[in-house]
Formats: sequence, structure tokens, C-alpha cells
Amino acid sequence: MIRALSRRRGVIKKSGVHYIDDITKIIEYCIYGILIGAVVGFAGTYLGKAIGLATKFRSENTWIISCLPVAGLLIVLIYQLAKTSTDLGTNRILNTIRNNDEGLPLVGAPLIFVSTVLTHLCGGSAGRESAALLLGASLACFIGRKIKLKHSDMRIITMCGMAAGFTALFGTPFAACIFALEILANKIRYAALLPVFLSSISAKLFATLFGAEAESYTIEVIPDLDVLTVLKVCVLAALTALLSVGMCIVLETSHELYKKFLKNQYIRIFVGGVVVAGLTILFGAETYAGAGGNIIEKAIEGETESFAFVIKLLLTALTLGAGFKGGEIVPTLFVGATFGCAVGPLLGLDPGFAAAMAMMANFAGNTNCPLAAIALATELFGGNSILFFTLSIIISYTLSGKYSLYSDQKLMDSKFSID
Repeated sequence: MIRALSRRRGVIKKSGVHYIDDITKIIEYCIYGILIGAVVGFAGTYLGKAIGLATKFRSENTWIISCLPVAGLLIVLIYQLAKTSTDLGTNRILNTIRNNDEGLPLVGAPLIFVSTVLTHLCGGSAGRESAALLLGASLACFIGRKIKLKHSDMRIITMCGMAAGFTALFGTPFAACIFALEILANKIRYAALLPVFLSSISAKLFATLFGAEAESYTIEVIPDLDVLTVLKVCVLAALTALLSVGMCIVLETSHELYKKFLKNQYIRIFVGGVVVAGLTILFGAETYAGAGGNIIEKAIEGETESFAFVIKLLLTALTLGAGFKGGEIVPTLFVGATFGCAVGPLLGLDPGFAAAMAMMANFAGNTNCPLAAIALATELFGGNSILFFTLSIIISYTLSGKYSLYSDQKLMDSKFSID
């Protein structure tokens, strides 16, 4: 018995030492997360301001859309001068976290900043979140290398940078935290939860300090929770899941076709720029140029063109497939919102309410991040419709299968099995 008690005390003592080591480690991570949030919050805020100025200039001078092919040539040129692949994007971030390597190059931060602003300035149909994620991850990796973190520690630091970048542009720290943790492989890395969330909060504080404003929307008509409405939301979510599958296929096919028929990067992006600029002017620059945040707002107010979601999907595929920079998430929100606004009334749903539901459902189906989608819906719309949002998000996520906007996202074998 004495030996047993002695062994027991030894185990307790050893556990106590491990506990202290773990606490010390998490405090260290939290300090790094707060630091990264401050740096990325500042950088991300000015990325958002630069995109805003570019968008304002374009809306007042629509002739600049015709310069999109030239902007494309400049984008390829600056990447080649920096001796960096133009494929540097969200997939590269996922590989960095998964493969536990030295991280992203610092040059990725200014490159994505400039190339994204050029894309928006000249009317390319792209978002901005990929730029925010890469900007944050690149700066985080640079800080990690400077303080000589181990490769294994760089994974958490990279997630902190992603979350901070997302927060700086969208003003949604909770969603940004969950998205950074969930996007890699459909599950939360709880070991990184505290530092990543602190990084998001830090980025939010600094972004607000430098004048950034959080995005938010209001749903004017919220139906009562009854059986018929629930069934209608289920049908809309199932249709949105099919939309998200189609969107993933179209975007991936666009990349493949561009590379197959236009192997030279300069020719590819120039031709893509000519096509996108022409179609944007043809269909309406005020609607389809750039990210289209104003159209998302109109859709949630119940106003949209019947086939706006189809045109936006086509232009986004042509823009990103050619090599322009920005991201897929804001176009995903655009496509979902305009789809819901157009289809909702056919199901007997208020168009603004349906736009909001499909907007978040499309995000979940495309990114395979249902928890992040629920968090984003809460921060963008408030909690009044959270049951409807949660239902539509889960259905769309489940029915979208193994399709994803990100080819390097590691998905579970089946969404219908818990093994």
C-alpha cells in the first residue's frame, strides 16, 4: 500500500508539472495571438479601406473596367518579379497548416494586397476574404519565424493570422475564429481555440480603432415558427445545397479549362480580363463589377434580378479562373442571397428572409464550415432567426456532399456516418 501511495503521489506530481507546462504554453500562445491580431487588424483595416476606395473610384468611372486585362498583366508581372507563384492563396494556407512547414512567405502579404485592389478597381468579380486570410497568415508566419517558433507552433499561429484577417474585413470575430479552426478538416482544433479567439478579438479592437465598421444586415420580415414555414425553409436549403455543388463544380472547371487551353499565364489572364470586362459591361457594371456588397443588401431588402445569381457565378468563375485575386466567399454570399431572393417567393417565403437563409446556406455548402456559418449568421443578422438559419445551414452543408471551394480542404469520408 505504501508503494501504491508513493506511485500515486508520483503520478500526481508529474501531472502537476505537465499542467504547469501546459498553462505556460497556452499563455505564450495567447500573447502571440493578441500580437498577431493587432498587426493583422491594422493591415486588414487598410486593405478594406483600399478596396473601398477602389470600388468608389470604379463606380464613378466605369471606363476603368475596360482596363481589367491590363490589370491582369500587372498582377502576373508583380508575382513573377517577386518570384512567387500566383497560386498562393487559401489552398496554400491549408497546406501550410496541415503539413507543418515553415509557413507562408512575407511577400505574399503585399502581393495579395496590391493584386486584390487591382482586381476590384477594374471590376473583376471577386471577393476579398482570400486576400484577408492570406494577408493575415503571411504576417503571422513572418512573426512566428522572427520569434523562432517551432514548426508545430506555426500551425496555431497561422490560424491566428487567418482569423485576424477575416475579422479585420468583416468585423465578425466569433465567426472568424470558428472558420479558421473549422476550415482545415471539418472539425475544431480546440487546442487553438483560446489563442485564435483572442487574436480575433485583438483584430476587432484594432480594426475598430482605425475606423473599420462591422457588416450587418436586417431581416424586415421574420415568419412565425410553424410546420409549413419549416418545410419551406427545408426545401429552400436543399435547393441551395444543389446551388453550392454547382458553384463548386463551375469554379473548379473554370480553373481547369483556362489552364488547359491557355497555358501561358499572361495570355490566360489577359483573355480572361477581356471576357470578364465585356460581360460585366454587357450585363451591368453597377450590379456585377467587384464584390457586389450593395447587391447583397438589396437582395435582403427583397430586390433582385431573376438570374443575377447565374450571371454572378459565371463572372466569378471567369475572374478567379483566369488568375485574378480576391476570393470566393463574398461572391458565394452574393449568389446565395440573390438565389434566395428569386426562389423564395416561389415557395411562399418573403424574398428578403429567403435571401438571408440561402446566403448563409450557400456559405455552409461551399466551405463545409457549418458552425462558422451559424456564427456568421448570428453576427451579421442577430439572433432573432437563428433557428431558421441553423436549419438551413445544416441541411445545405449535409446535402452538399464532398464538394468544396477549396480543393485542398480535407473532408470527412461521409457526412452521413459518425465512424
